[in-house]
Amino acid sequence: KSFTFDHVFPSDTEQEEVFQECASPLVEKLVKGYNVTMLAYGQTGSGKTYSMGTALDDYDATSFFLGIIQRAIRKLFADLHERKEKNPSYQFEVYVSFLELYNEVLIDLLNPQSRENNKKGRSDLMIREDTNGQIHWAGVREVQVSGPDELLGQLQKGSLCRTVASTDMNIVSSRSHAIFSVILKQTGIENLEENKENDDPPAQKSLTSKVTSKFHFVDLAGSERLKRTNSIGDREKEGIAINGSLLALGNVISALGDESRNVTHIPYRDSKLTRLLQDSLGGNSQTLMLACVSPADSNFMETLNTLKYANRARNIKNKVSVNE
Repeated sequence: KSFTFDHVFPSDTEQEEVFQECASPLVEKLVKGYNVTMLAYGQTGSGKTYSMGTALDDYDATSFFLGIIQRAIRKLFADLHERKEKNPSYQFEVYVSFLELYNEVLIDLLNPQSRENNKKGRSDLMIREDTNGQIHWAGVREVQVSGPDELLGQLQKGSLCRTVASTDMNIVSSRSHAIFSVILKQTGIENLEENKENDDPPAQKSLTSKVTSKFHFVDLAGSERLKRTNSIGDREKEGIAINGSLLALGNVISALGDESRNVTHIPYRDSKLTRLLQDSLGGNSQTLMLACVSPADSNFMETLNTLKYANRARNIKNKVSVNE
């Protein structure tokens, strides 16, 4: 069976090459005002968290192993400051949010009170849809940052709160889906000249344009077979929840990627994961899926399933527009 992808990277590929081929063009789209999403999908232990860089224990700007997020943030601020130098009236603000979906419960990793509220049965986080069909995450804390080091400090703060545990297949297995979002608000002022007969010199008018765009970095928990991870108790419950939400995501991808378009209903509401990613899947976002696979023979079935999953996702056609 053959599969078609935009890029294929061998196992010895360096992080910088993956970033330049996949994520760098998406950062440029973000600065132009488009919503962008990057999804890391694959079985447990295949390198999703490593590739994305969401397990940030210590940030070293010179590190060979820096993930996609760290490299994207450095490029983003470099591009923004370059724009600022060319146009002094150009203004920008950058915010970050960090969400975890653990056992179908939303947790704000940048708000320490969020986990405590969930334990008490109170959740401030809600997924809402406006009249234009845009998805909004109500109650999520958005923290303003002024530079790459401050932004990555927030990533590190959230990563330390993320739920991880050991299974037979991965000693530091992510037990939740994580969505790290960078929100970019840009303001540009353009001067327009109005030539009227009585005006000398011509009257000056300014046009202010405001654009808000988002970059969602999505680190999905790995699909796993309970008989191979030997999970029991809480680990088993987590595995069932992970597989359930990934199944719902697969159903949405199948419905959207159905070339015959016989499907009229897209089951976004089957899981909070698919509701969170509704804009990224079939909505107003340029989305890239990074499918991570294991080279081991023993993982052949999981690798085949991942390739099928990603191949279906490639058929999805989003409608992308600038958020003015």
